[in-house]
Order: sequence, then structure tokens, then C-alpha cells
Amino acid sequence: MTTHKPADVVMFVGPTLGEGRRARALAKKHGVRLRPPVKRRDLSTFLGQAGRRRPGVVCIVDGVFHDRLAVGHVEIRDLLERGWRVWGLSSMGAIRAREMQSLGMRGFGQVYELFNTTADFQDDEVALLHEPTAPFRSSSEPLVHLRAALDHLVGLELVPSAAAAAVVQSLKRRWFGDRSIAAMLADLRSEGATLAPIRNELRDFARFRLKTIDLEHFLELTPWRTL
Repeated sequence: MTTHKPADVVMFVGPTLGEGRRARALAKKHGVRLRPPVKRRDLSTFLGQAGRRRPGVVCIVDGVFHDRLAVGHVEIRDLLERGWRVWGLSSMGAIRAREMQSLGMRGFGQVYELFNTTADFQDDEVALLHEPTAPFRSSSEPLVHLRAALDHLVGLELVPSAAAAAVVQSLKRRWFGDRSIAAMLADLRSEGATLAPIRNELRDFARFRLKTIDLEHFLELTPWRTL
């Protein structure tokens, strides 16, 4: 009886994974091969190296765009046409999945859904500054995370909804590299919020990092195995 080697599952990821031990352990458990954030021509190179190998799964999480060209739509289309299943989530992956869902790219997670359901949600809301090499430590906070924190504060009635909306607009006007928890707190102070209870609620900020949460859920649920 002939046995076949399992198809490849390759993930392009960087700051969303960061130093997270849980996500790394899940990737190892499920045989996901990790590569750095994707950039233009990486997928074309990958497809060329794959040759006639049985098509597997490519997961796009993080990608570069600021100082190098972002991953191209044609590259993703070529993978799909060659039979590869392509998933996008969390960051650049969620952007491309929203743009290419009609061609068969699949999206996953809360961030992907925000792109589809929130009228003023823009591409740069998932962007952040980070180191160019592993572990890709970040020096700013994506607006998508700050939005989640503000929604939480509104739900606890620590911040009025109008003040939270004003802070979101203020953060949207900033360059993505200048967005941070400190910047959000400064804007909240300007809106008259009392910061002491807010700081206490933000102490465990990991629960608002939707990009990493989406990644962990994706690796836990392994949706690529069921489609």
C-alpha cells in the first residue's frame, strides 16, 4: 500500500507570532512550517520551489509593505490556480483574504470579519512597527487592538461611547508607527476620562491583541484540515 507524505502547511508570520510560546507550540504540533513575513515575489519563489509537489496550504498572517513591496495579488492567484489552498488572517493576510475571496482565498478570524463588516476599518489599522528579524518585537500598537480596548472600556462604562469614537478618530489621523497605548491614554485624558481605573483594565493588554488571538485560534482549530 502506498502512503503519501502529508501536504505542506506553510505560514508567513512575524510580529503576530512574536515570542508567543503557545502559538509556536501549536504550529510545531500541527507541522506548520514558519516563514518570515511575506513580501513581493516570496510566493512566486515558493511556488517555483514547490515544483510538482502535491499542493498544500499557504497561510498568510504578516507581510511587509512599508520599505518593500507588499505581496502581490497575482502571486496569490497563481497559487490558487495551481491547487494550493490559501488562507489569510490577522494582518496582511486578512487584507488580502478580503480582497481575493471571490477567487477562492479564505479568510479567518475577528480581524478578517472587521474588514468585512466595519465601514471605516482601513488597511493601516493592522499595521505596526517591528524589528526586521525574529522575534520581530513591535514598537507600536495596531489600531485594531486599541479599538478592542476602547470597546471594552465603553462596555464597562469607564469611557463614554462618544469619547471612544473621538479617540479612534484621533488615532486614525496618526501615522501607524505613532499609535500606542500611551497615545490612546493621552487622547482619553484629553476627552476627560479618569485614567486610574482605565490603566487597571489595560494591565492585561494581551486580551485585546486580536491579531495574535486569531492566530492562536487558527492553529487550534486547524480549519485547513476540513476543507
